[in-house]
Amino acid sequence: MQNNHEREVIIERRGTAGIIRLNRPRALNSLTLDMVRMIETALDEFAEDDGITSVAVTGEGDRGFCAGGDIRVLHESGRSNTDVAETFWREEFTLNHRIANYAKPYIALMDGITMGGGVGLSAHGRHRIVTERTRLAMPETGIGYFPDVGATWLLPRMPGETGTWAGLTGQELNAADAIYAGLADFEIPSSRLPDVIDALARMPAGSSPVACDALLKHLSGKPGESRLQAIRPSIDHAFCFDRVEEILEALAADEGEFAAKTRKTLQTRSPTSLKLTLRLLREGRRSASLAECLNRELGAGLQTLKSADFYEGVRAAVIDKDRNPKWLPATIEAVNEEVIAPFLKPPSSPLAL
Repeated sequence: MQNNHEREVIIERRGTAGIIRLNRPRALNSLTLDMVRMIETALDEFAEDDGITSVAVTGEGDRGFCAGGDIRVLHESGRSNTDVAETFWREEFTLNHRIANYAKPYIALMDGITMGGGVGLSAHGRHRIVTERTRLAMPETGIGYFPDVGATWLLPRMPGETGTWAGLTGQELNAADAIYAGLADFEIPSSRLPDVIDALARMPAGSSPVACDALLKHLSGKPGESRLQAIRPSIDHAFCFDRVEEILEALAADEGEFAAKTRKTLQTRSPTSLKLTLRLLREGRRSASLAECLNRELGAGLQTLKSADFYEGVRAAVIDKDRNPKWLPATIEAVNEEVIAPFLKPPSSPLAL
């Protein structure tokens, strides 16, 4: 039998709180299929347990909450043409939807790196805590992929075009930015997170989400000023367009430092990913539900397994680590509708949400 140190997810009951601890600290708690299944099982058990009032999700180690899915496994699955990647996405996306609709207070402690799948485990929750160490991002365009886990629902609902900027550039948000963006609710110092768990464990059985909010508000401090809010006018000006070419032109016409750095960043991303991401974000803005976005993301993900950029991006970032991907097509102009259309095909078997 595995002890707690060996388990990828540690499940605990402390007072009236159910605790889910992601336990791959050396991998920044990156998600595996087994972890997704263990979290789902824990949520089932806690939902049925009348003695559990709230569920808190946290990451072991002091570097990150969760850095996303285990991208090496997805890469290997696509290369070997197995169903592991599809199974992972299906179950992960179903979990994201479950979190968004969970009946009991669900509290995510987004301490440290919170990226990709980590955003899916946290930002869909009802009560989301960030700290001075939070680094939140959806950096997928840098590996030939796109923001998934329901990000095409979340990002378009950020203020103005800040979600478009975040999805295309993959730039990090700090605690104040995450709260401004609507991806988090409370900022609490990392040193006080044990106090949060203790306070949740002492909540009376049957306490409501409103009572949980009041408790967390009492423990939280005032967030600092958001850099994202300060640069929003520049973001809104450049990222309001529906074509990546127009966004790049708007940035080129702006002589400011922010525009120059942003344009340089975009030029390092996969051109196909940029065009696909923008299209998915605009579709997400028009969508009526998270479920609709998750199904669209599943279809796009399955097509990504047939895309050279995904394998090249993972090679450059994770395998060889030379940070020098060779994208194909290499330019934005070469990515036409025929390239993007297959990614927008619905999955043959939709998610049962």
